[in-house]
Amino acid sequence: MWSRHRRPLVVIELAKGTKEETIEWFTKRIVDKKADGGAQLLIKPLVTENGHENIYLVGASHLRLLLGAETVGLVKECSDNSMRTFTYSSRKTFKDFADDNHNFLTMAECQYIIKHELDNLRAKNEKMIPGYPQAKLYPGKSIVRRLLTSGILVQIFPLHDREELKKLRHSWYGRVRVGYQPLDDIRCYFGETIALYFGFLEYFTFALIPMAVIGIPYYVFAWEDYDKYVMFATFNLLWSTVILEVWKRICAILTYRWGTLLMKRQFEEPRPGFHGVLGINPVTGREEPVYSSIKRQLRIYLVSLPFVCLCLYFSLYVMMIYFDLEQWALDYHKENESNFSSLMLYVPSIIYAVVIEIMNRIYRYAAEFLTSWENHRLESSYQNHLILKVLVFNFLNCFASLFYIAFVLFDMKLLRQSLATLLITSQILNQFAESLLPYWLQKRHSKRMKQRSCSQKTDKDLSLAEQVNMEKEMGTYLGTFDDYLELFLQFGYVSLFSCVYPLAAVFAVLNNITEIYSDALKMCRVYKRPFAEPTANIGVWQLAFETMSVISVVTNCMLIGMSPQVDALFPDSKMDLVLTVAFVEQLGRQFENVKKEIRVG
Repeated sequence: MWSRHRRPLVVIELAKGTKEETIEWFTKRIVDKKADGGAQLLIKPLVTENGHENIYLVGASHLRLLLGAETVGLVKECSDNSMRTFTYSSRKTFKDFADDNHNFLTMAECQYIIKHELDNLRAKNEKMIPGYPQAKLYPGKSIVRRLLTSGILVQIFPLHDREELKKLRHSWYGRVRVGYQPLDDIRCYFGETIALYFGFLEYFTFALIPMAVIGIPYYVFAWEDYDKYVMFATFNLLWSTVILEVWKRICAILTYRWGTLLMKRQFEEPRPGFHGVLGINPVTGREEPVYSSIKRQLRIYLVSLPFVCLCLYFSLYVMMIYFDLEQWALDYHKENESNFSSLMLYVPSIIYAVVIEIMNRIYRYAAEFLTSWENHRLESSYQNHLILKVLVFNFLNCFASLFYIAFVLFDMKLLRQSLATLLITSQILNQFAESLLPYWLQKRHSKRMKQRSCSQKTDKDLSLAEQVNMEKEMGTYLGTFDDYLELFLQFGYVSLFSCVYPLAAVFAVLNNITEIYSDALKMCRVYKRPFAEPTANIGVWQLAFETMSVISVVTNCMLIGMSPQVDALFPDSKMDLVLTVAFVEQLGRQFENVKKEIRVG
């Protein structure tokens, strides 16, 4: 069944003890023709030493994949170098297409097509999943989603291509070098969403270099003079505004080249966790669960919002405890005046940084539970509400103490110390939790799996079985949410207050360089291969970064207004000072608008 041109692309794992009638029905629906409501794919059980373990390999013929490419609206390059939506009837007008060229579609695109076809397997007249009367179905319901929510289907994941992965590892992180990442290769293997994240990470790292280059001499020659930060704050103000506008242009160039800038947005199906009373969708006319928007709004405003406010209050309460500890450490140092007491000055900030990370992670789980309980119909709506909850809490939790020190205590020395400790501690903790620990656990697991497998086996099917068994036990990549969140907070540390600690950008550059290599290692060695997800931009994160940029403009203007140099220009009239600061802020916003007009033009 499998051949050089018909390779297994996706793995389906069913729960142990799944009833035979369920397996027969499900596999038949996968194989059936599209006209009969099937997916018209190829499926074969994986046979291992222990026999049949309810693991199936899914693939498709070349013709089926080409027709699927038209269905999902893939955009490919034509012979005249233009980008157009692929259609099977005009296939010969596309660059590099030939009937015998089975590499016209990348493996990631093929796996995306198969996932799309599996997700669109829908119930016809079935009222339940055969063998499981409690797993209800209705016409139009996604079969795969019902199997997942019922626990019958354990997981679906795409297989790694070991040869291509080896090449990608070598060009990506196999050797330490100064240069750009192979974004096109990453996109071909992992898809546009992940490639765009690494593109943004790379761009942001390069954008930090001017700040780092200026920051080092500024830090060295003005180490104890906290008042000489006006020029750096002014540069900071402009930098935080410009880099996001430049990124929009780079993002558009990348996604146009990859064909996702022009892709039509598909009709969004209800998310798997959505539930409600069976009714008629007024837009599609199909039967599906319907949930009152009024009930959802009541849950949001009467439960979620008060809970978030309570968490914010608790965060501020912990912040005040931190300031009590700072005062205790300062009093202790004044009494003893020793090297040990000097080190003790940093202990409260380190403890507070660790507590912040712990609180952020606990709150993340609570936010996920609440957002799921709100019962949003669409995945995009779920993600937007989750991101809003997480960003509001993380912003207050991470930056409230810095704003308090800067604009209430007016203590620039403490601000520098707190910023440095929070930034460096959070980077160390993130590198450990997100890179070192998962890699170490995966190395242990891989070692055990290799010891179990018999190295004398050379049969191709058995080597495939070993690959599947190893990959199905690997961790699941949960998306780019945490990665973007980490960059968002880092952008905040650098853009808001780095004028009083110019080395912030230096530590951010060093962290991001290691982040590029550690994230690349995780994608290739620690996690299962994720399904490719076409995207035209970084989504709601662009708005989040732009919001932080506006806050940065206001903050730096206020810091400039507080400086002795500027204060000396307005010794009598504070109103003139306020108006000047407001004028500078508006100038920054106008500069941002001009950049947007230039980009559009």
